[in-house]
Parts: sequence; structure tokens; C-alpha cells
Amino acid sequence: MFPIRDHNPSGRTAIVTYLLIAINVGVFLSYGMSLPEPQLTYFFYDWGMVPRYISEGIGLHGLITHMFLHGGWMHLLGNMLFLFIFGDNMEDEMGHFGFAVFYLLCGFAAAGLQYAAAPWSEVPMVGASGAIAGVMGGYLLLFPRAKVDVLLIIVIFFRIFPIPAWIVLGVWFGLQLFNGAITPTDGGGVAYWAHAGGFVAGLVLTVKTWLRLGGPAYWARNQGHPPHPETDYKIGRSSIPKVPRR
Repeated sequence: MFPIRDHNPSGRTAIVTYLLIAINVGVFLSYGMSLPEPQLTYFFYDWGMVPRYISEGIGLHGLITHMFLHGGWMHLLGNMLFLFIFGDNMEDEMGHFGFAVFYLLCGFAAAGLQYAAAPWSEVPMVGASGAIAGVMGGYLLLFPRAKVDVLLIIVIFFRIFPIPAWIVLGVWFGLQLFNGAITPTDGGGVAYWAHAGGFVAGLVLTVKTWLRLGGPAYWARNQGHPPHPETDYKIGRSSIPKVPRR
């Protein structure tokens, strides 16, 4: 079960969101299609975030560059789908420059918690997941009851269900905490603590925007829904309301 779209249209073109997607895809194509496995490993050590390097005061550029690297097509496509679903609305509320700064800060926070969990690990961390987790955390604060369509696949059957964002994102965050608690931090695999750190950072960094919109009054005014009509998806078509530009 995973999200495929939300019902929350944005009021402006999400330039930064689309640019981030283009950069991530372009960077992946620059090495993912040409480097064989041994060279790819060395590439990730050079440009990923390696906790041991950070502890030794080297490789600090990896705190930034890791956000634009991915280990494979599925890693890339999954991350870009989540950014596409949730990024436009956050950019809509924060503005283009504010969202760009927010995204990078979430990525830093994600790397920071992953580093703190295993500061002498020699496993390079790559991926935009931590920064995008921050986008998801902010989305949860601003639009807790926005409808998110999730695709449920059981063997050969599938169905799309609209579920409130607080359930989708809350369950996702809970899984990161659970898996992080039971997974060795100095091994390879998914960087669960990076996901958790990015998510919490995104939620905290969005508080200023939430308060600007009215804080608890903003929630009460819209009952946690977006402050505009939601997209009504139908089979074969979708009714997408126009959102006034701010």
C-alpha cells in the first residue's frame, strides 16, 4: 500500500518541486546508466554521506550531495513520487525560496540524526528520502485531513482508497520509528533514522507557516482540510478546482 496522489490542488506552479525532481533524475542518469557496480560503490563513498568521514572531519560535502543521489531506479522513482505528491502544496504555502531552504534544512536534519545513530558507520547514505520526509512532516501539520489516494495491491487485485493524510503519514512515520528501533544502525539498507529525523524537522520547521496561517484557528476553520475545494477524481476524468493565486 503506497500513496499515488492527493486531492489537494496548489495555487501556483511548483517550480522548485519540479526543479528538484529534474535535478535528481538528471544526476541519476549521469552515473546510474554508466557506472558498473564496483565503481558505483566508490562513487557513493565519494559523494554520499559517510558517518565515519564526518566524524573524522572529512567528506562534509556529503551532507549536501547525498540528497541528490539514489541507489537505483525504484529508489529514485519512489522518492520522486512522494515529492511530487506532497511538495507542491508545501511550496504553495512557503513560497519558492522558502520551500527550497526548507527542503535543504530537512535533508541536513535527516543526515544529522542518521549520523548521530551511528557516527562511526562506514556505510554511505544516499537518497532524497530524508528531505522528502521533511516535506511529509510539514504536510501533516498543514493539511492533516487532506485526502490522499493509496494503492492497495493484493496478489492480482488492486484498489485505490482515499485516506486522510494524518493516517497515511502517521502510519509511515510510525513504521520508520519501529524499523529504526529493530534495525542495526551500522549496517546497510534503509536509513530509517534519516527518515524520522527529516520528518520531525519538517514538522517543526513548518510551525512558523502554520502559525502565520492562523495556527489552531486555521485547523478549526477548515477542520484540518485544505482551505480550498479538493480535487474530485472520477473514473476516466478528474474535476480539479481552480485555486486562487496568492
